[in-house]
Amino acid sequence: MPDTAVVTPATETRELTYGEAVNAALRRCLHEIPETLLYGEDIAKPGGVFGVTRGLRRDFGDRVFDTPISESAILGSAVGAAMLGRRPIVEIMWVDFSLVAFDQVVNQLANVRYVSRGELTAPVTIRTQQGSAPGACAQHSQSLEALFLHVPGLRVGMPWTAQDAYDLLVAAVHSDDPVLVIENRTLYPAGRGPVQLGGPVQPPGGLRVRREGTDATVVTWGAMTARVLQAAAGLVDEGISLQVLETVWLNPFPTDEIVASAARTGALAVVHEANVTGGFGAEVVARVAGRGVPLRVPPLRLGLPDTRVPAAPSLVAGLLPGAGDIAGHVRAWLRN
Repeated sequence: MPDTAVVTPATETRELTYGEAVNAALRRCLHEIPETLLYGEDIAKPGGVFGVTRGLRRDFGDRVFDTPISESAILGSAVGAAMLGRRPIVEIMWVDFSLVAFDQVVNQLANVRYVSRGELTAPVTIRTQQGSAPGACAQHSQSLEALFLHVPGLRVGMPWTAQDAYDLLVAAVHSDDPVLVIENRTLYPAGRGPVQLGGPVQPPGGLRVRREGTDATVVTWGAMTARVLQAAAGLVDEGISLQVLETVWLNPFPTDEIVASAARTGALAVVHEANVTGGFGAEVVARVAGRGVPLRVPPLRLGLPDTRVPAAPSLVAGLLPGAGDIAGHVRAWLRN
């Protein structure tokens, strides 16, 4: 599946937050690819509800524009524009709202290459954000990556660091496959640090070994990575050594690397922000089990309980696994 070829731009390193890194990636793609369009609800003149697209309308004019409040129209128009040679980047303000346009994603966008016998592509990048946040309430707090990972033909990425947010989004826009990029609202103002801009476009796919360890493999992604790392650091004094693997891309998924790590440590845990039942963690466990990896303890899955997310910050904090909760579960699991 060939991707768009571009001249490798010069690199520079700047101090950026996660949100600023996303803005920089959008700016690069709009500059490099004339066919790129950027649109969604309140992303042009207002600069986005989280300020991530601020300044892009000013600098790129009518290629960056606001839409009516109609997710189905946003996604449907993106499919048609992509089939006719454009390369749309569309924002769905909350991943919960993508369900309004689920038909456009599942039955149309993901099917273009297949139903056209490869004669057409749909290089659409869907940017959205998800996750539990205080006061967001039940219709703005869901983590729905597993729904989209069930759909053949759709790439899915969930970056945690500012650098990966930049690299992954650039890779998504240059890909000829449709890509869903799931960010996290709690990360936008955070994570200020050096981000290398420019450089070669990386292909989809990626695994980050965030911590080396020998007693268990812990697989995680998105904003939950920070909590897992805090838990792993706290367990060191108790003699528990965790290898923490962050899967920056969930499709394509680094199955071989996960299997190799689980075989080496003999224990596998998956931690994600989504509900446990039907979460992608079950798929990770199934892939390792399907390879016949001998584990000395049953696999562990941690995530949000099977309930709706309340509005009260104290209740949200009680539902979402924190570093202490993760450490406690892992401690009991390994010592059982």
